[in-house]
Amino acid sequence: MGGPTNLVNRVSTDYRSAVLGRVVEIDFYQPVSNTSGDSCSILLINDGQDLRALAFETILQGLYEEGGIQPFLAVGIHAGKERRMEYGTAGEPDYLGRGARAANYQEFIIQELIPFIHARFPNTQEAPLSMAGFSLGGLSALDLTWNNPEQFCSVGVFSGSLWWRSLDQENPLYSDDKHRIMHQRVRQGQHNTGQRFFFQCGALDEEKDRNRNGIIDSIDDTLDLIEELVRKGVPRASHIYYLELADGKHDVASWGRALPFFLRWNYGK
Repeated sequence: MGGPTNLVNRVSTDYRSAVLGRVVEIDFYQPVSNTSGDSCSILLINDGQDLRALAFETILQGLYEEGGIQPFLAVGIHAGKERRMEYGTAGEPDYLGRGARAANYQEFIIQELIPFIHARFPNTQEAPLSMAGFSLGGLSALDLTWNNPEQFCSVGVFSGSLWWRSLDQENPLYSDDKHRIMHQRVRQGQHNTGQRFFFQCGALDEEKDRNRNGIIDSIDDTLDLIEELVRKGVPRASHIYYLELADGKHDVASWGRALPFFLRWNYGK
């Protein structure tokens, strides 16, 4: 007897980006079952190189075998050497100047990568588009999604770097309420009707607790961001999912455990 049928086909390619001035390695994880030309949703994933380490193909294979999700095209975008410059909040670097090329990265996604995907996979042209990322890649995914509500319907943020700030926290003038960049963007922006948000944190993501409230900063920053979204009118029960892993760490193993929750939430039947 043969082994289990392969339900996921991974194909890698290089894309030469004029906007970024570099070659971007991309992995396409295509559902084998979607060969009839039916519309197929797209999930863009920052730090696509990490998908191989967390056995993304195995995760997808298991979900397809159990019939838990609709077929979708996953696109793993490998980070470059300037990851800390290309990821971040577009047009507003952090207090150390990191994220200075985040606007270029977002232009690459919108102006180059998405049209390239649509041309290569015509059945994705009218389908929903989502994004996800880990750590700083999660912040990048959230900022890009928030800035482009007409294109992105949902986002997955895993251990997101939501501490990203415009002033050093050691500065006596620093305030969580004023200097966390993504929180300010949501607060000062418009409610993006219909967008959905998934957040994952691990209780062992870090040990820092800058406000000494007994909760690590990564969890505080995430919960505070969720409250900003709710104040903007995003329905908590239907449009926000928060997953906290009690033994979760800031590593690919933890994100691999969290991914099925996101994929079922975003693509469940």
